[in-house]
Amino acid sequence: MKEVFIFMANGTEEIEALTVVDLLRRAGLSIRTVSVNNAEYITGSHGITIKTDMGIDAVKWESACMLVLPGGMPGTNKLMDCETLCEKLKEFAESEKYVAAICAAPSILGVNGLLEGKKATCYPGFEEKLLGAEYVEAPVVKDGNIITSRGLGTAIEFAAAIISVVADEETADSILEKIIYKK
Repeated sequence: MKEVFIFMANGTEEIEALTVVDLLRRAGLSIRTVSVNNAEYITGSHGITIKTDMGIDAVKWESACMLVLPGGMPGTNKLMDCETLCEKLKEFAESEKYVAAICAAPSILGVNGLLEGKKATCYPGFEEKLLGAEYVEAPVVKDGNIITSRGLGTAIEFAAAIISVVADEETADSILEKIIYKK
């Protein structure tokens, strides 16, 4: 089974990260949490400690079908500072593999040239960092192999968009129904 990797750093927005982890696991998908500084634990932007599954040095990139970036500050900046992660994001985007980012994290995709000619969204105030993209004010935007979302309030829809790509639309709808989520 292909895996989804979600990358975390100190200062990551906890709800954006853990909503994706929770809903993908409910859907029976394989998702692994990855610390970009190889620490066993990260502390989120609101002081919540999260135990990660592995450090970035242990990632088996060939098993990944999607890379996911939660937002939060200063977590987004720490993800952007990780050279290995940025190289892999470029590699994935260029090879048509999926990349997803929420809140401030779509700025990482923009700064690294991955949004050229694409539609994308982000947390208000980060639009200018979506270099080359057409900004769309929507909860979730999927353009080709790139999925972006606006923030904590759109995390459930973001996770559902990921499930619809990794599994299928029916599985995503089933999960939303089970958690009593209404669009």
